[in-house]
Amino acid sequence: MNDQIPTGDEHGALGDAEYAEFMELAAQEGFDLEEVEGDIAAAGHGPLPVLAVIGRPNVGKSTLVNRIIGRREAVVEDKPGVTRDRVTYEADWNGRRFKVVDTGGWEQDVLGIDASVAMQAEFAIEAADAVVFVVDAKVGATDTDEAVVKLLRRAGKPVVLVANKVDGPSGEADAAMLWSLGLGEPHPVSALHGRGTGDMLDAALEALPEAPAQTFGQAVGGPRRVALIGRPNVGKSSLLNKVAGEERVVVNELAGTTRDPVDELIQLGGKTWKFVDTAGIRRRVHLQEGADYYASLRTAAAVEKAEVAVVLIDAGESISVQDQRIITMAVEAGRALVIAYNKWDNLDEERRFYLEREIERDLVQVPWAMRVNVSARTGRHMEKLVPAIETALAGWETRIPTGRLNAFLGEIVASHPHPIRGGKQPRILFGTQAGTKPPRFVLFASGFLEAGYRRFIERRLREEFGFEGTPIHISVRVREKRGKKK
Repeated sequence: MNDQIPTGDEHGALGDAEYAEFMELAAQEGFDLEEVEGDIAAAGHGPLPVLAVIGRPNVGKSTLVNRIIGRREAVVEDKPGVTRDRVTYEADWNGRRFKVVDTGGWEQDVLGIDASVAMQAEFAIEAADAVVFVVDAKVGATDTDEAVVKLLRRAGKPVVLVANKVDGPSGEADAAMLWSLGLGEPHPVSALHGRGTGDMLDAALEALPEAPAQTFGQAVGGPRRVALIGRPNVGKSSLLNKVAGEERVVVNELAGTTRDPVDELIQLGGKTWKFVDTAGIRRRVHLQEGADYYASLRTAAAVEKAEVAVVLIDAGESISVQDQRIITMAVEAGRALVIAYNKWDNLDEERRFYLEREIERDLVQVPWAMRVNVSARTGRHMEKLVPAIETALAGWETRIPTGRLNAFLGEIVASHPHPIRGGKQPRILFGTQAGTKPPRFVLFASGFLEAGYRRFIERRLREEFGFEGTPIHISVRVREKRGKKK
């Protein structure tokens, strides 16, 4: 339902009058108005639609993902067992931005190839608005491919079928054989050489919605969506059972069973919340790498469906690299953030001292995150969870009117000007908040603003306007010299 979307939504979060005033300001300062309009539209987008790339091992998924995102980021390796925590990337094609979920690069022999592929596909489909299904045209459709087709049919998501490794006209016939899968026209491509990928991306964008169907709780009375995430064995299941007030079946001991994900509707603090379930991935010694990889896929799927991420950390153990990566995943997805330190009742004074030092050192990037100290086992401090989630969501949805923002920016420029570099002093001319969920700002400047100065601006924005529990995105546009348009 779109009746909650305000008028003037095509201008990001700016209403018509505010937008007209802003564009007049941009014209006076000599900015290209078409570019300014594009900048506001890009920053004002809501959550981006998600495209999942799935298929058997070694069909070229990661190579295709690298081709789609235009840089070599996804791990490409023939050897199974490559564990990666990052599975979601941002991409842009023909001016449209979207996210790509990559499931390439990992296969666990002990599970059997079918179970591994099905598990990866299930998690990726769960996160996606549309799916790119990659099949090796040289090999043809295998039993595993047929099994994935069944999963896709059940999910009912739009599918673009890709016949990869078609390096020339001679491979077109191999690609045509894939009509037999019943997923429509196979798109012949060579992910390695780029052949046919443009046409395939055009088809993928046609399948993707302009914006995801997720309404993000805008429907009146709709429950807000909370992803409970964290590395295996930090107590996610216990916490979910505790907040639900009963034992819910959310733990699946064997990492390798495909099952339908369960979203839990839970009454907490007088409200109904929808907890997006990520419990159910358990470490086993022989599955350790694989379980971590599947957990990251599962986490990506949950975060994409949620509005706020509650990251559970075991307070009794040192903050791990995996904890930091999970927090980064939530921040990069632009979700509100609450960090819950679990097993707090087991901590002695010495461990509390060292934990505070670890937080200062390892979580320095997210000092704004809401924090609660809880015990999932005893239920201690559970009542603090809801206010923390509500505060984070309020920050996530906060918007500052353009006039007030520019008055604030003017004060900053006067009291703390940018350092002089190369004989010049870049200046913020004006700015606007083009979007919320999370707050996204576009600043227009006379020259390049250094990263340190951008961080200073973010810190001052938080001091002035709150924004507790939410990431802030700041993009800067530099005025081209007049008459020297690119």
